[in-house]
Amino acid sequence: MTIDSFVRVALGTALLAALLPAQSAIPEPGKSGLDLTAIDRTANPCQDFYQYACGNWIAHHPIPEDESRWSSFSLLFERNQAALRQILDDSAAHQDRSAIDGKIGGFYHSCMSEAEVDRRGTEPLRSELERIAHIGSKADLTDEVARLQRLQIPVFFSFSSSPDPKDARVEIADLDQGGIGLPEKDYYFRTDPKSQELRQQYVSHIGKMLALSGMPEPDATAAASKIMALETTLAKASLDITSRRDPNLLVHKFSKEQLAGLGTGFNFNEFFTKVDAPQFATLNVDVPGFVKAFDETIQGGELGDMKNYLRWHYVSAMAPTLPKAFVDENFAFYGKVLQGTETLRPRWKRCVDDTDSELGEALGRRFVEKTFGEQGKQRTMELVSEIETQMANDINSLTWMSAGTKQEALVKLHAVANKIGYPEKWRDYSAVMIAPDDFFGNIIRANEFEAKRQLDKIGKPVDRQEWGMTPPTVNAYYNPQQNNINFPAGILQPPFYSNAASDAVNYGAVGVVVGHELTHGFDDQGRKFDADGNLKDWWQKSDAAKYQKLSDCLVNQYGKYSPVA
Repeated sequence: MTIDSFVRVALGTALLAALLPAQSAIPEPGKSGLDLTAIDRTANPCQDFYQYACGNWIAHHPIPEDESRWSSFSLLFERNQAALRQILDDSAAHQDRSAIDGKIGGFYHSCMSEAEVDRRGTEPLRSELERIAHIGSKADLTDEVARLQRLQIPVFFSFSSSPDPKDARVEIADLDQGGIGLPEKDYYFRTDPKSQELRQQYVSHIGKMLALSGMPEPDATAAASKIMALETTLAKASLDITSRRDPNLLVHKFSKEQLAGLGTGFNFNEFFTKVDAPQFATLNVDVPGFVKAFDETIQGGELGDMKNYLRWHYVSAMAPTLPKAFVDENFAFYGKVLQGTETLRPRWKRCVDDTDSELGEALGRRFVEKTFGEQGKQRTMELVSEIETQMANDINSLTWMSAGTKQEALVKLHAVANKIGYPEKWRDYSAVMIAPDDFFGNIIRANEFEAKRQLDKIGKPVDRQEWGMTPPTVNAYYNPQQNNINFPAGILQPPFYSNAASDAVNYGAVGVVVGHELTHGFDDQGRKFDADGNLKDWWQKSDAAKYQKLSDCLVNQYGKYSPVA
């Protein structure tokens, strides 16, 4: 069978076999045997295809108590975590062996030293809480907001670097909405009983965390309600997640003078200096209405409420680095209430995650050495190339798209950069000081390093070789502003990919992920960016109208379906 046929046939037939693992665990690297016992042959596929395809797998893979969901991705994630644990245990035992081992081993050891974390208690919080308590005026807020933003705690708003939407080769300053503790805007305004109860639980959680940090309980309870009111004001001025899918709604080029014209309650120019941002003349303000509402909140709000708000977000952000009472209360709301997870994950898993989050490319370098060879990278590149060829054929075969738009689509497709496995250049963490007995301090220093790294990009060319995921990540992504697809080594493992597997299996498994990411370049968001990553309409108007009509057809069809009781 030709590769061309594999792309066409294997995406259908091998998908079921490769993406739905059987009752046993994921095959070890190098093994590629298929097991179709995931299929429930007692079910009629014409009546319930989902039960037919997945029934036995679901029956033999109950969701663990420390997880909120479970899938093939989860199983691979678990195996990758076990591999990372071995790497980190070894590095922690041999921290003097190399600079990388010293960083990742020392960090992991500090996280695993739970007794030392408990011994220190709330002492690590004290200096910052005292800074917040001593804020004497609203003008003084600027300094503390900048301080927390330098720790990657986005109080009130978000400020960082981003590719210029109109010139994606250059990084510019970007000011966006932020500052809320619930996942997104609608959580503050839904009126169903469950949402109302969740907001009450959130307020209770804020009060408990403030009390743990040393605030008298009655004061903490009162402060929590005021904090909720402040966050609700910020949420009201924010765009909802559906609106934010339209990138055109998030582009507003402002000069610093124009930004100052949105209000005088907060001195952004002073903030830019204190957050240590490079000099810049213009920036993108994603949601000007949010900035205006934030400014009015500063002008009209009580200073004490704002100080309590800052205290809450600082304590919440640092909760995982603090004694057990903080960790448990943080999990009680963000894990149990919001995600439905019954049990806190073991500490070693959380420490692996933290190391990956803070020192991901150092840890990823060791992971790649042990799990991902050059053969896998080369073979995956060939697979991606074949799928892109077939996508070009699909574009050419479209009957509703004009020749002009087809040509532009092909230009974009051929310009897609394929990043496979790991970065060409590894990140240098030498500036991050890691102490084996200071988990709290390690997090602070790693966050400061990353915040500065992001801000230092302002005014510089976009580094298109940089990755937005660490190598062990079980995921993939398409970046519309760089027009590239990215597949970390973490997902290029069985059952999604194996050097020992046939082409049919690999096309049916990771090939589906490749196709999925490629189509993001042409979906309702990606289609608004051109081959260079600029926000630019390259569609002929008649084709855009046809596209919208076809997509509306799907929306209308599926919108009429109701879940089977």
